[in-house]
Amino acid sequence: MIDTQIMDVQSTSMRDTIKRTYNLTTEAVAHVREMVGRGELPTSQDGIVELAIDRLYRAVSDQDDVDRWARAAQDQVFIVEMRTVSADMAEAEARPTE
Repeated sequence: MIDTQIMDVQSTSMRDTIKRTYNLTTEAVAHVREMVGRGELPTSQDGIVELAIDRLYRAVSDQDDVDRWARAAQDQVFIVEMRTVSADMAEAEARPTE
C-alpha cells in the first residue's frame, strides 16, 4: 500500500502556524489592538505580534553582527588576513584582461 495523502497539493498561501498563549500586560494588549489595520500595518492582532517579533529578532541579529565585526576589528589575525585578501584582490583587478 502506498500512502498518497502527502502528495495532495496545498493551495493555501498561509504559513504554518502554532497556537500559543502568552501572558501580556493589559497595556501591551491595548497597543496591539490599537495598531491593527493602522496604515500599512497588519490587519490582525496575530500579524501585529508577528511583525513585532520579526523586527525585534532582526534588531538583535543585527546587533550580534555589529558586535562580531567590532571583535574582528580588534583581532590581529583577522586584520592580517583581510589585508592579504584586499591586496590579492587589488592585484587581480590591476591585471590586464585579455
